[in-house]
Amino acid sequence: MKYNLLIVEDDADITELLTLYLDNGDFSIFTASNGEEAMELARENNISIALVDIMMPKMNGYEFIKNVRKNTSFPIIIISAKTMDVDEVLGLNIGADAYIKKPFNPLVVVAQVNAVLRRAYELAPTPQTQDPKTLVVGDLTFDTEKFLLSKQGKILPLTLTELKIMAMLMKSPQRVFTKAQLYECINGDYYENDDNTMMVHISNIRSKIEDNPETPQYIKTVRGLGYKIDYKET
Repeated sequence: MKYNLLIVEDDADITELLTLYLDNGDFSIFTASNGEEAMELARENNISIALVDIMMPKMNGYEFIKNVRKNTSFPIIIISAKTMDVDEVLGLNIGADAYIKKPFNPLVVVAQVNAVLRRAYELAPTPQTQDPKTLVVGDLTFDTEKFLLSKQGKILPLTLTELKIMAMLMKSPQRVFTKAQLYECINGDYYENDDNTMMVHISNIRSKIEDNPETPQYIKTVRGLGYKIDYKET
């Protein structure tokens, strides 16, 4: 399978370096030097994954991610010189799936791209014969064939990572999943410092599915254990 990879970076040297390491026959590579160019490429091409810088002219990386997330769910990896934890949390909050800090090792970027693609496409949950085509909890409907979540008929702008979490929770309502179990579902490996990342993902999902994220009706926290779907009519 050949993937369409979008590099959004205003530093031509970095774009050239990433292209050099990723142009191995597995990718059709598209490049943009700002968010506006990237939006145009995303509209015109079926992008599989994007590597996105933050500090760019015209439209920065954060703005691009927020805009492109309105109607797409392809994986996004931020590559940025902004190295504070708050920058990484913000990137994940607005829809990125991973965050790599500059300066970076190109081989690590290649490995991360391959890992994200593997999780997103090769290992993405697919409908099994014994699974229903739709999962319904309250006003939420998960289409397991199209891999889309909607609320009262309106498609919700969840990232692929967030969709995987919701698929896992909605397949087993009332079951408590630990953070480790949820993270292993989307990432394959779990480390203790991944707890904060999972908390960010859950917070992002609540902001998109709940009428009031401060008093969630769907995803409930089970103190000391993890999370579960537990919807009750009000």
